Amino acid sequence: MKAIELTKYGAPEFLQMNEVEKPSPKDNEILIKIHASSVSSGDARMRRADPFIIRLIFGFKRPRKPILGVVVAGEIEAIGESVSNYKIGDQVFGSSGMNFGAHAEYVSVPKGAVLALKPGNISYEEAAAIPFGATASMHFLRIANIQKGQKVLIYGASGALGTMAVQLAKNYGAEITAVCSTANVELMKSLGADHVIDYTQEDFTRNGKKYDVVFDTIGKSSLRKALKSLSDNGHLLLASAGIGTMIGGSIRSIFIKKKIVSGVIKETVKDMNFFKQLIEKGSLKAVIDRTYPLEQIVEAHAYVDKGHKKGNVIIAMN
Repeated sequence: MKAIELTKYGAPEFLQMNEVEKPSPKDNEILIKIHASSVSSGDARMRRADPFIIRLIFGFKRPRKPILGVVVAGEIEAIGESVSNYKIGDQVFGSSGMNFGAHAEYVSVPKGAVLALKPGNISYEEAAAIPFGATASMHFLRIANIQKGQKVLIYGASGALGTMAVQLAKNYGAEITAVCSTANVELMKSLGADHVIDYTQEDFTRNGKKYDVVFDTIGKSSLRKALKSLSDNGHLLLASAGIGTMIGGSIRSIFIKKKIVSGVIKETVKDMNFFKQLIEKGSLKAVIDRTYPLEQIVEAHAYVDKGHKKGNVIIAMN
C-alpha cells in the first residue's frame, strides 16, 4: 500500500511516499481503508519534533512509527475474531491515537479506538475535518464546565480547534466572542459567534471586557494580559501551550482564584458519538480550507506551517 513516512524530524520535504506492507488486523483490531485524513498543527509539530520531548517519547532521530497522521475517515475492510462492536463495511471516523498511521491507504487500530460511525449527511472529507479540533475543544470546554449564559472568548477562532470550539460552546448556550483576522469575520458569524473581534483592529485584552472563559487555541496570547480579561473564578484554557507556559500557569494558578488549564487532551468514544449526533442535527459543521491528495502531503504540511489555515487541511485518498 502507499504510505507517507517521515525519514527524519524537520522540514516537510522529509516526508516520503513509499510502498509498505498492508497491515493485517490482529485478533482485537480493525483494518480501515482510509478515504480521508487531515494535516493539523499537531501533525506539523510531530514532524518537527516540537517540543523536543517528542524525540524522547517517540524516537530520537525519527519516530519509531514513521507513518504519521491520527485522523481517520474510512471504511472497515476487515476485523479480528474478537471484534464485535463493528462489522465489515461500516463507515467510521475518529482517531488512531498514538498508533498514528493515518497518512496511508490503510490503518489497523484496536477495537476500542476512538471511533464512531460516520454520519450519513457528510462526506469522508468533511468527517476528517471533525476529530482533531472537536476532541481537543471538547476536552478543554468540559474542564471549564461550559454552560448556558457564560461569556466565552475564543482566540484563534478560525483554526481547526477554533472553528469547533465556537460551534461546541454555542451548542451549550454560551455567548461567544470570536477573535480572528479580517478575512475570517464572516466565517465566524456563520458558525454562530455572537461577537467577532478582528485582532488586526482591536486587542481584546485592552477593551475592558471580562469573560468567564478565555480559550487560546493557538498559543499566541499573552498569559498575563489574557488573565486580565478573565472574570473572577474564570478559566483560561491553553490548548497549544508550550512546556514553559504549562509550568508557569500551574504555579500561578496556586496563588489566584482564576484557573489556568493546559496539558494533554483525552479522547473518548463517547465524545465522538456526541459529535456524530450534532452533525446529524446540523449543529456541527466541517470547515475545510484546502484538500490535497496523499501524493501532495509535502505541500499540505508546508501550507499548515504558514499558520494561516482556515479550519482544516484535508488529505483525500484517490
